[in-house]
Amino acid sequence: MQHSEDHIALLKVRPRFETTTKHSIATLSERFRAALRLDDCPVAGKVRRGYMSLYPKLEEQHYWSPYLSVSFEEGETATVVRGIYGPKPTVWTMFVFFYAIIGFITLIVIIIGTANQAIGNSGAIMWSVPFLVLLFLSLYLVAFFGQKKGHDQIDAIHHFLERGLGEEVDW
Repeated sequence: MQHSEDHIALLKVRPRFETTTKHSIATLSERFRAALRLDDCPVAGKVRRGYMSLYPKLEEQHYWSPYLSVSFEEGETATVVRGIYGPKPTVWTMFVFFYAIIGFITLIVIIIGTANQAIGNSGAIMWSVPFLVLLFLSLYLVAFFGQKKGHDQIDAIHHFLERGLGEEVDW
């Protein structure tokens, strides 16, 4: 697995990665469970067969703290490890909700504006579309800066994951 700076691009909304390892799912699960139980473990998380979630320790978490979801899938010759970084599920859900609301309002405004213009009335409501687009973009920028604020924690989580997937793990 390559170093985290090669994988974690800040411009992606939810960075993803995929790699393979020769270890079985059971070995990986036990390895990560043991590492997470250690007192000096840099992250917290939950491990289930075929799935793992990693996040900063509770005392280090803030609103923009990252959350890593990892899945393990047995292949013919190796185990495929797939991961996706994002905010905590509640934060992600809130942003998706706001994006959906803004998109829905924009659609309604465009429908009303074009319908008004089609029947000869004023389509002045269409002037609110640029404002809604700016609102959408500003929400994206807020998410981007939040992700940037949590980038050091993403690196810590990714380094922990790399160590767990490595051949010789020195916890």
